[in-house]
Amino acid sequence: MSSDALFAPLHDAAQTLGLNLSDAQLHQLLAYLAMISKWNKVYNLTAVREPQAMLTQHLVDSLSLLPALRRHLQATGKSSLRLMDVGSGGGLPGVVVAICEPNIDVSCVDAVAKKASFIKQVAAELRLPNLHGVHSRVEALNTPPFELITSRAFASLLDFTTLTRQHLKPGAESGAIWLAMKGQHPAEELAALPADLDVFHVEQLQVPGLDAQRCLIWIRPKA
Repeated sequence: MSSDALFAPLHDAAQTLGLNLSDAQLHQLLAYLAMISKWNKVYNLTAVREPQAMLTQHLVDSLSLLPALRRHLQATGKSSLRLMDVGSGGGLPGVVVAICEPNIDVSCVDAVAKKASFIKQVAAELRLPNLHGVHSRVEALNTPPFELITSRAFASLLDFTTLTRQHLKPGAESGAIWLAMKGQHPAEELAALPADLDVFHVEQLQVPGLDAQRCLIWIRPKA
């Protein structure tokens, strides 16, 4: 299936999510999907190979984060921020965020060198100065702190927050949070979190075209 054939379903899904993306952004998203398909033959970035399934399970699923992200920006009064996407793999949701939100500086961190190399190639080919591929184990990373740390199918909530806590910008006034994309409501994972973390919102995500449960876990350190 060609990128042209995928344009209308992607456009419709973005509209359903309330995202007014430009044609240029939609074409960038499809160019990114084509790059995943191309590199997948060598690097095994994803087990999903069929174009329509990749569109729904990767692009649209990642786009479902955007309304929440925009609400957070509005609530904190920030026009821009630094975001770290942990265990980013082929760049989901980090690359999608970088394409759709040019004011967000996105670092996709992965312990696998070839995946970080892929992100660097995406940033170069799609001319995304706000996208960075970082090859490192997250706990060993030396970087200024981030206002937002995301993950999608990276690890348990306990591991996710423990491994990245040093990278979350300190102080309640920073408004720094974790956003974890999950499938079903992770009750056991939530129960395992330490008492000094505040799970202040659990949001059900509706992913157009995907008949599966998705939720977004909002977490911040307690003041």
